Amino acid sequence: MTFDKDRSAGYLVNHMARLFARALQERIAPLGLSTGTFPVLLVLWEDEGLTQRDLVARLDIEQATMANTLTRMERDGLITRKKDPSDGRVQRIWLTQRARQLHEPATQAANEVNEIALSNLTEEEKQTFLDLIARVITRLGEGER
Repeated sequence: MTFDKDRSAGYLVNHMARLFARALQERIAPLGLSTGTFPVLLVLWEDEGLTQRDLVARLDIEQATMANTLTRMERDGLITRKKDPSDGRVQRIWLTQRARQLHEPATQAANEVNEIALSNLTEEEKQTFLDLIARVITRLGEGER
């Protein structure tokens, strides 16, 4: 069996992800954000005070990558780390006022990218597309069984 990249789900999804990331980066760079920090912000905008371990689990990102991302975010004034009052060994991650103020413009930028990307699909096709992606993500998250 030959490999046809134009019919490979993995290749096409990866290509699509890079195009999404490029379009998002163009819109959020003026805000001082990157596509590396954006997923962390999305989680923290929903639920602050998480630990690094919590973020690793929620975003399925390697521990070392998360540590580097959080260090950059702290340097850039997006987060602060504070010791957990009940367990001094644990640090919780909190958004700064600057990061909170970026919520609206950053998510608006992401919505614009989504709208552009899906603009040639009907509402039904958009829903089907998103549902199928979610199913594939769930399956891959389960691992080979």
